[in-house]
Amino acid sequence: MRASYNWLRELLGPAFQVPASDLAERLTRAGLEVESQHAYGAACAHVHVARVVSKEAHPARPKLGLVTVELGGGRTQKVVCGAPNVPEPGGLVVLAPLGTHLPAKGLTLEPKDIGGVTSEGMLCSEAELGLRISGGEGGILILPPGTAEPGTTLASAIPASCDVVFEIGLTPNRPDGLGHMGLAREIAALYGLPFSPAPLEPTRVKAGLGPSPAVKIRIEDTERCPLYGAALVEGVTVGPSPLAVQYRLEALGVRAISNVVDITNLVMMKFGHPIHGFDLARIRGGAIVVRRAAEGEVMHTLDGQKRALVADDLVIADAEGAVALAGVMGGQGSEIQDDTKTVLVECAYFTTRGVRRTSRRHGLHTESSHRFERGVDPGDTGAVLKETAALLCDLAGGTAGDTYVVEGPGPDERATIPLRRDKMNQLLGFAISMDEAKAILERLGCKETSGKSADSAASLAFAPPSHRPDLAIEVDLVEEVLRVHGIDNVPAVLPPMRAGLGRGFDAEKRVIVAAIELGLSQSLTFGFTSASALAAIHAPPATYVLENPLGEERAAMRTSLFPGLFESLRRARRQSVSDVRLFVTGAKFLPGGPGEKLATEAPTFAAVIAGKRDTVLAKADSVDIYDAKGVALELVARALGREATAEPQPADSRSPLLHPRGAANVICEGRVVGQFGILHPEVEESLDLGGSCLLIELDLAALAALGPKTPRYRPIPSLPAATRDVAVVVHDDVPCGDVERAIAEAGGPLVENVAVFDLFRGGSVPADHRSLAFHVVYRDPLASTDPDKARTLTDAEVDQRHAAVEKALAERFGARLRA
Repeated sequence: MRASYNWLRELLGPAFQVPASDLAERLTRAGLEVESQHAYGAACAHVHVARVVSKEAHPARPKLGLVTVELGGGRTQKVVCGAPNVPEPGGLVVLAPLGTHLPAKGLTLEPKDIGGVTSEGMLCSEAELGLRISGGEGGILILPPGTAEPGTTLASAIPASCDVVFEIGLTPNRPDGLGHMGLAREIAALYGLPFSPAPLEPTRVKAGLGPSPAVKIRIEDTERCPLYGAALVEGVTVGPSPLAVQYRLEALGVRAISNVVDITNLVMMKFGHPIHGFDLARIRGGAIVVRRAAEGEVMHTLDGQKRALVADDLVIADAEGAVALAGVMGGQGSEIQDDTKTVLVECAYFTTRGVRRTSRRHGLHTESSHRFERGVDPGDTGAVLKETAALLCDLAGGTAGDTYVVEGPGPDERATIPLRRDKMNQLLGFAISMDEAKAILERLGCKETSGKSADSAASLAFAPPSHRPDLAIEVDLVEEVLRVHGIDNVPAVLPPMRAGLGRGFDAEKRVIVAAIELGLSQSLTFGFTSASALAAIHAPPATYVLENPLGEERAAMRTSLFPGLFESLRRARRQSVSDVRLFVTGAKFLPGGPGEKLATEAPTFAAVIAGKRDTVLAKADSVDIYDAKGVALELVARALGREATAEPQPADSRSPLLHPRGAANVICEGRVVGQFGILHPEVEESLDLGGSCLLIELDLAALAALGPKTPRYRPIPSLPAATRDVAVVVHDDVPCGDVERAIAEAGGPLVENVAVFDLFRGGSVPADHRSLAFHVVYRDPLASTDPDKARTLTDAEVDQRHAAVEKALAERFGARLRA
């Protein structure tokens, strides 16, 4: 939205004296972001109105002339000019004296010898002054007689020629900012100024003249057009607009066309309410009908395009066909032309969604549709019609009727909005009096309806103004109070903090951090999948299916996170990426409980691991079930600070997604919190994954229920430890973890740590057996709890305890020491 600083000042009156830069900053702080500002016609403050005294041929340049101009007070200057349209003596032109800078051309005038004649300045065109969007280069600017006395700056003679233009980035919920009246109202509220402008009144009025009976207005679709207003002005003369009107529109990026068309654009830019002017003589049958288009109906819009309409398009029609695409663009058959004498002015209220659909359907985004799509003010219809009629009288010589017509039931009445003092202050975090809140809201156009005294009332009720469709609930009013009060005025107070109370435990975030630390990469997958993908991995069938899916492959809410991961794995392998470490977190949408219509969203972690094991300076082997086990247990350990174990899944509850020989549950504190294993070969083949992979799944709700284990401080031991290594040969059916726990139990309290560091098969190790080597650390347990009473263990004590460990392993697992 482009806004004119001069126009805003005119609407606000002489009490408003805020510099443009300060106003831009204040609007931005209030939520109407001024993205940029630029000067329009900056040179006009330094160039002067001049009267042509004489003109003669250049002595040496036949295509140039010498023009003598008067600047007032008998001062004259002679300039060299090559323009073909220099007026006769007495005509008014614009002179840029020496030293003038013309920003539009990047030129500063200096004395210049042209064919032996020194020019004392330059007669300027509109393009050189930066007054036209395009054109204005065919000759110098000739001012109408009586514009101003010679010597007057052009900015003083025509204030609209020198302005500051704001580029305001409006959010879609603020359609009131799409007109200068709305912006001026906002500024008045921000600066505490009174604002009650009255519309212009027609200077020539004819009794008994009005839209009726000249034209009959009928609304067939009051849902899409609940209000349609019209006014009639006769005797207009179509011609150029005054320069002040042209420059105001040009500053706002609107090309000046003719006085009648320019008036409709000027009124739209002022009120933010688009209007349309019909040539009454071209309205066939003396009827205006607001209706839906017939399927396949054809009309020619003002951009010269032939458009085939659909039944959802709303049109303005006469007795024979559509003459305008409602809220979007007018039609060619009824537009204002040079011979137009009587203008029917339309000011309507079209609902936002209908205009938006029509605009998108036909690829027409216009100034009109931009405003109707966001919502115009239905309450300003009368003021808009009066202002338009008055301007047609003043600028086009017309005569207005003494009545205007407004048809339709109008928009639905809006409910009042409560404002509670306690709720407002709770949301704001500081106290604002109800008196101040009421004053702010009333400056914005709200009306207090409860009749209570603001200084003592705990709550008030406000009727939102018709120009603010975004105000609907209590928090909207609170936001308005804060905006105008000033966000910068909110006191900076450190909120009270209680020691020991941190943020709640977030199992998902803990597991994500742990997974990344372990070298996994997070994948982002859809919450949707297909029924066939779920069936392929033996997941529960989807209970919830989308009515309008993106595609068949995204038609069902997932009951497993693995379809998305398998898709990522398949894509990676097709791109020759064999080493895959991916995980995803999210909800599985499972059936709700009895009587529940909504899904049970089960928060879950899932990972897929494939390829070679990460090694350094060694041959890389393929990952196996022990890699999946290590990652799964370490995820729980890092996320909760609790030890987890792995147990083979019972045959009657084994997951069909996993290979029977590698399916295990993750156990923590006696409860199942997840599972891991090798992908079942049949599933791998059906999904065409190009190879097997390891799977991990954790129940995040179960982890959250356990919560983190509070870490306990243990001082660094000050006494040395004694270490022993033991290698034992055991059958393959004996889990390594069982051997590790047996060593810790047999060693008693003197064993501080047990860690496996080698696995060996072959050589002297029998078939179906393996050698496991453990590093055992012995230390006095008092070294970490009561260092003053601790002592260094003797070799005899350690040997005795280590012998007990070897004996226990032999008795429990049939283990024998490996030399």
